[in-house]
Amino acid sequence: MAWAEFVGAFAAFFLSHSIPVRPPIRRMLDRSIGSRGFTLVYSALSLCVLAWLIGATGRAPYVSLWSWAPWQNYVMLAVMVLVCLLLAFSIGKPNPFSFGGTRNDRFDPNAPGIVRFSRHPLLVALCIWALAHVLPNGDLAHVLLFVVFAAFALAGQTIIDRRKQQQMGSAWAHLWMQARAAPITISARSLVRLAAALLLYLVFIWFHPQLFGVSPLS
Repeated sequence: MAWAEFVGAFAAFFLSHSIPVRPPIRRMLDRSIGSRGFTLVYSALSLCVLAWLIGATGRAPYVSLWSWAPWQNYVMLAVMVLVCLLLAFSIGKPNPFSFGGTRNDRFDPNAPGIVRFSRHPLLVALCIWALAHVLPNGDLAHVLLFVVFAAFALAGQTIIDRRKQQQMGSAWAHLWMQARAAPITISARSLVRLAAALLLYLVFIWFHPQLFGVSPLS
């Protein structure tokens, strides 16, 4: 029974991320509350379930797998720079290949940005974030949490690719080939997003003790 909440929170996490996005249910919800309403409700639900899962992980029985060492935090801090860069260059950008893109009808395959390197930069960021957090959290509950998150992010890329290929048909491969062949350019907007990545990194470090009770600098 000591693990019951942890298992229940994990079950809620997977159900909340799989049932609403199934095409028949998504279409029904879109008709009921609209696409924007679905995005808001789905995002709020995801955050609530994620908060519960993280809390349940902290309350699960402590089973040590390895001891903590300072170098583990240093590795995580270094890797989080890459995670923040991926987030800053992905959020708010058109991306017809994955979830979370905005104004996808305006996607320019000749100037794809971060999409040139990955169809799913947000999921790549999630996978890297999860694996980086395995190192300094060597107890069973946290290792399970972050390893499953990483697997979830990897599997999600395959599932979304399959779904998008069905939706877009032959245009999917053609658009991806164009994006891959696009030249790498640096613009003023790129510098703004680079600054946003730095700010995001500092925000994560600042709020981590308040949200999770542990400072990544300690």
